[in-house]
Amino acid sequence: MSIVRYLTHPQVQIDPDVPVPQWGLSPVGRARTEAVADASWLANTTQIISSGERKAVETAEIIAAELGITIDIREAMHENDRSATGFLKPTEFEAVADQFFAQPDISVRGWERAIDAQARIVCEAEAVLSRNRAGDVLFVGHGAVGTLLFCHVAGRPIDRAYDQPAGGGHVFAFARETRQILHGWRRLEEIEA
Repeated sequence: MSIVRYLTHPQVQIDPDVPVPQWGLSPVGRARTEAVADASWLANTTQIISSGERKAVETAEIIAAELGITIDIREAMHENDRSATGFLKPTEFEAVADQFFAQPDISVRGWERAIDAQARIVCEAEAVLSRNRAGDVLFVGHGAVGTLLFCHVAGRPIDRAYDQPAGGGHVFAFARETRQILHGWRRLEEIEA
């Protein structure tokens, strides 16, 4: 059975003066990724597919270097488009993110609608999986679109109840052939083979 995993980038270096897609990993995020890059659960990975955002690419590069494989960067795997508001302080961001998930058919404060972000990430995932290559697939991306993909695969409505815990660096997995969820969000350090 081939396993598909979706990994969200771990902690980032927050800089309000830099566009969010250009944020890189923080020292903590980098250390967390380096600590699991040779984990047994990654051993059968033959494809690493990354969002083009810097923090996702940096996460993917660490793992790809350890596994000796190249990264396939897919620009349309980016996080939900929040450029209309730019950087928001954490409490304000969380409130807007709650609305994003609660009202998926509406553009909250100019953000990409959740239904559109979901259609985009599902399309990207299905395009990759349709290649039908041997081995496990690791998608490296972001929390909101990862949650939207999880909701789709699990047959659940869009709801923040299915969001990863705070902090990033979480993984969910499903069987490629059946699209059955194998496990929900888990910290990348807590995944077993």
